[in-house]
Amino acid sequence: MRLLFLIASCLVGAAVAVATQADDPLSGRTICIDPGHGGTADTDTYRVGPTGEREEWIDLRVALILRDLLVERGAKVLMTRTGDVAVALQDRATLAVENGAEVFVSIHHNATADPEANFPVVYFHGNASENQAGVALGRALAASLADALFDGQTEVSLVSDHAIFPTAGAAVLRHSYGIPGVIGEASFFTNPDEEERLRSAQYNRREAEAYVAALADFFSHPIPPILDKGSLITVEPFPVFEEDERTRAIAVQWKKNWMAGVEAQGVGTPEALNQALELFTLSARSFPDSWVAGDCHARRAQILEALGNSDEAERERIRANEHYVAIAGG
Repeated sequence: MRLLFLIASCLVGAAVAVATQADDPLSGRTICIDPGHGGTADTDTYRVGPTGEREEWIDLRVALILRDLLVERGAKVLMTRTGDVAVALQDRATLAVENGAEVFVSIHHNATADPEANFPVVYFHGNASENQAGVALGRALAASLADALFDGQTEVSLVSDHAIFPTAGAAVLRHSYGIPGVIGEASFFTNPDEEERLRSAQYNRREAEAYVAALADFFSHPIPPILDKGSLITVEPFPVFEEDERTRAIAVQWKKNWMAGVEAQGVGTPEALNQALELFTLSARSFPDSWVAGDCHARRAQILEALGNSDEAERERIRANEHYVAIAGG
């Protein structure tokens, strides 16, 4: 009788485990994880924190933990790299496309000239009205990272990749367009305190768990459509500081320039409005994926309208709406 009871208990336990996994929104999903960069220590000298921690190392640590957590939940995981090696951007996207990935998640960590800057940034490809699935995935990830790493007490940026690469966006998202995809920049390794936290395996796991929670949330709801790029709207490129340009001294003033612009705009005279326009322009170019950049573009639209340049004002309103998505609490 005892043997029969043990057998029955095992069968019930197995049945419960199968049922639980079947109910899991991640079970059976094919997810491509892309640890950003890799094998570039000799060339990308700006992707390093104040005391030497490199972004590609952090990206990989988080990605490997995320892989294991997703496999435990019954997902099929595709990895673009599992070591500190260089992988072509096209090859990363091709892996996702050719293997039927249902989402593409590229794991990164951010850098800028301001050592105090530290908040999550999530990119989707193209225009918000056309890439609704990317925006939905981005919303879930931005909120999850904010909760897990900042206890919800942070500003958050959900922006188009055209905000930082104005003419084409990020290659991995461009070449995998059609698959819901995001680039997640969980935090800034150029912030000294954050760099130290990012060295911790426990902290890396907390970040990976945030990705798991976001993916589970995304797959728990109907997936919105992804329309052809340019089918609804066109947004003109806005030149910005890119890559190592973002570490220039002038970029440190991104927030001060925004605040000074708000003050000048409030004065309202033509001279003050032109000054505010210059300040908002410099702030948006210095830190195009900051949580103030969208506000800078919206305010540029207001000023341009007030100065009688309605056509350019409309272009700025479109940019603010399509490339910068508001996040509750962010």
